[in-house]
Amino acid sequence: MWRFNRLMISVSTLILLSARWVTAEESLVVSWIETLKKQSEETMYPKTLGGRQFWGDVHHLHGWRIQQNIFTKHCRLIDPDDLRCTWGSFDDCRQALTKIAVEQKLPRMKGSAVILIHGLLQSSKCMEQMAVCLEDAGFTTVEFDYPSTQVSIPEAAQYLDQVIDSLEGIDQIHFVVHSMGGLVVRAYQMEFDDQRIQRLVMLGTPNRGAELADLTHQYWALRTAAGPGGRQLGTRTDGLIPKLPIPRYEFAVIAGSRGTPSGWNPLIPGDDDGTVTVASTQLEGAADFTTINATHSRLLWNDEALTQTVHFLKEGRLKPNDPPQPIRKTEEVNKRSKPD
Repeated sequence: MWRFNRLMISVSTLILLSARWVTAEESLVVSWIETLKKQSEETMYPKTLGGRQFWGDVHHLHGWRIQQNIFTKHCRLIDPDDLRCTWGSFDDCRQALTKIAVEQKLPRMKGSAVILIHGLLQSSKCMEQMAVCLEDAGFTTVEFDYPSTQVSIPEAAQYLDQVIDSLEGIDQIHFVVHSMGGLVVRAYQMEFDDQRIQRLVMLGTPNRGAELADLTHQYWALRTAAGPGGRQLGTRTDGLIPKLPIPRYEFAVIAGSRGTPSGWNPLIPGDDDGTVTVASTQLEGAADFTTINATHSRLLWNDEALTQTVHFLKEGRLKPNDPPQPIRKTEEVNKRSKPD
């Protein structure tokens, strides 16, 4: 009997050990499968840079974007986290997005949208703080990317037109633009229009041309790096900027300044934000104008600039407790370069 008991104990031990080995083996296999699956998904749906300089947005839906490559002209669909979901023709990406919208029950877009447009050598990532403030204020935000160093300003406006056309269901459209982004909107108006556009806020836009661009364009390397759009930023009277129309919709101008005669940058005349002079930002027809003590890029993170931008889009003036400061006549421009 004791031999039988020992045999049973041994058999039970072997069974338990075998079960443990099988369980461990199964766990290892499952782990391998999960790893391979993850690697496969990362290969199929890689993280992108969101479209820095070689892609332009052509379609938006709740943070999903279809982008077109500037060289090959093929398209890709990326999600709100910049993961590429598919690629191919525009129709391929549009069909994929339609399927995703059904699966995720994405609602039809509605209400007021604000299109955020970055400047030269930037991307929509620099507008994220502005987007947060606008969303907190109840706006739908559309962070628009265009290949700023690869296309001319009018060509960038063509990308913008496609995105605007894609905003089905949106009742009102506003723009918040930084630097060259303001010139893209003005170029858009040369060829396109949309009756839904209501208001525009320009931050640091060189509406009269950038003196710093005149200096950098003297050097071949800098001129080449700036691309077609960057080469259009100068102050030449026969250049693009003097030909751009004044916006037909209500707009405000916010300029960065230091509040001193020489500004932040001694290489360019008058007060400035380090890149664009206060005088250059001013555009006849503006419903409101102000200066803020900030450098060019910091305008997008400055609390005062953020607050005033939201207030103008809602109320038509930058400051809640002060009357608007419109720019009515061209001859007034040079008188308005001092900070408030």
